[in-house]
Amino acid sequence: MFLAAAAPTPPSPPHTGGLLALIPGTAGLLTVAALGIALLLVLIIKARLQPFVALLGVSIAVGLAAGLSVTELFGTVQKSDVVSLIESGMGGILGHVAIIIGLGTMLGAILEVSGGAEVLSSRLLALFGERRAPLAMGLTGLVFGIPVFFDVGIFVLAPIVYAAAKLPQASPTGSDAGGTPTSRSMVLYAMPLLAGLSMTHAFLPPHPGPVAAAGLFRVDLGWLILMGAVCGLPAVLAAWGYAAWIGNRLFVPVPHEMAEAAAEARAAVDAERTAAGGRHREKPVSLATVLAVIGTPLALILLATFSSVVPAPPPSTSTSSVQGGPPPLALSVIEFFGHPFVALTIALLLAYYLLGIRRGWSRTSLEAVSTASLKPVGNILLVVGAGGIFGAVLKGSGVATALSDTFHDVGLPVIVLAYLLSLVLRVAQGSATVAIVTTAGIVLPLVAGQGLSQARLALVITAISAGSIFASHVNDGGFWMVSKYFGISERDTLKSWTVLESVLSVVGFAMAGVVSLLV
Repeated sequence: MFLAAAAPTPPSPPHTGGLLALIPGTAGLLTVAALGIALLLVLIIKARLQPFVALLGVSIAVGLAAGLSVTELFGTVQKSDVVSLIESGMGGILGHVAIIIGLGTMLGAILEVSGGAEVLSSRLLALFGERRAPLAMGLTGLVFGIPVFFDVGIFVLAPIVYAAAKLPQASPTGSDAGGTPTSRSMVLYAMPLLAGLSMTHAFLPPHPGPVAAAGLFRVDLGWLILMGAVCGLPAVLAAWGYAAWIGNRLFVPVPHEMAEAAAEARAAVDAERTAAGGRHREKPVSLATVLAVIGTPLALILLATFSSVVPAPPPSTSTSSVQGGPPPLALSVIEFFGHPFVALTIALLLAYYLLGIRRGWSRTSLEAVSTASLKPVGNILLVVGAGGIFGAVLKGSGVATALSDTFHDVGLPVIVLAYLLSLVLRVAQGSATVAIVTTAGIVLPLVAGQGLSQARLALVITAISAGSIFASHVNDGGFWMVSKYFGISERDTLKSWTVLESVLSVVGFAMAGVVSLLV
C-alpha cells in the first residue's frame, strides 16, 4: 500500500525576534537550540530542578529566544484558530500516551501483585539461565516489538523487568557486600528489552515511520522488511553488548515509587482477606494464564496492524475478500479491537478476572491495587508531556528546518545524506517518526529519476530509520518514559539509554552502507 505525499504547505515567515535579532538566520536558531539543551541539562542534573518545571521553563525561554510570539507559544485568551505550541506539544503526546500509561500501569500492577510477573520472569531465568537473563529480555522486546508501538511495549512488558530485577542473587554489586543475596540492576534488564523495542519501531514495518517512508519512495514492504532486518539485527546485537557492559557498571534499584505502590497494593489485598476471615493461601498463577493476559493485547494489536497494510477490496466486493484484504466491516472490527486503547482495556479486564476474581480477590481489592498503581503516574505524565512541549517549540521555531537546510547541499552520497539529515532532525525535535517522514520528503527528489532498484531504495529508508533513533535525549518523550518508568536518574539515562540508541543508530547505518556496496 502506497501513501500519497501530502500537498506542500506554504512556508511560514521566518522569526526575527529574541536572540535572532543579534544572530540572525540558521546560526541563531542553532545557537538557541544548543543553549536551550545545555541549560536544561544543567537545571536537571546540576541544580536538581524538578524535570517538569525545568522542561516547561526552558521551552518558554527557547521559544522567546527563537523569536516566537506570545500568541504562538500560549495562544490567545479569546477563542481563535491559533494553536498554542505548549498546548499542542503537551496534548499531542499525552493524547496517545496518557491512556496507554494508565491502562498499562494498572495491568502491570495486577500482574505484579498476583505473582504473575514473577512466574514469567522465573520461567525465563530458568530457561535461559541467570547469566543469559538479559538476553531473554532482549529477545522478548525484539519479538513483541514487531506488532506493538514502543510505548505500548514498555508498559506491557515492564512488570517482567521489575520482577527479574527483584529476584535475589549472590553478588557484591548490589547494596550488600560479601555475596549477600541482592537485587539486580534495572539497567541490566531494561536496556536489552528497550533495544529490541526501539529497533523494530524504527526499522521494520508495520510501524508508522518505515511504512510512511516506503509509501513516499514506492518501495515494496517486503524489501523494506528484508533490508531492515539485515541492518537492524546486527545493530540490536551491538546494543545488547553495550547493555550488558553498562548494566554491570550502573546499579539502579527497582524504583521506590513502584515498589511502594506494589507493597501498598499487596497490603490492601492481604488486609481485606484477613478481615474476611480468609486464611487460605492463593494458588500460584499458571504460566499459561500470564501468557494469555500479556499475549491478548499483543495479538489483537498485531492483527489490526497487519490488516491495515493489506489492500482492502473495492466497495463492490464488500462482502468478500477477493482482492486479498478483509471486507470493510471485518476490517473495522479488527481495527477496533486492535487499537491499543481497546486491546489494553480487554487485557486489563482479563487480568481482573483471571488473576483476581477467579483466585478469590474482591472488587474492593482490585480497586485498591489499581488505585495504588496510579499514584506514581502523575509525575511520569507531566514530565513526558513537558518533553513533548520542548520538542514542539524546537520544531515550531524552525530549528529542524534550519538543520535540514544546512545539510541539504553538501554533495554527500544520498545514503549518507539521508542518515545525517534524519540524525540532525531527530536530535533537534525528538520524534523518530517525524524525523523519518520529514527526511524522506527531503531526500525523495534527490533519488527521483536515478533508476535505483527497490533494494537500494529500501537501504536509503533504512539509513533514514537509523538516523531517526540517534541520541534520544531531553526533547524526546521516550527519554522521559524510560527515565521515570524505570526509576533511572537523568544522568544515568544519558549514560545508558541515550548511548544505547546511538549504538543502534551507528551500527544500523554502517550495515546499510556496507550492504549498499553489494546490491
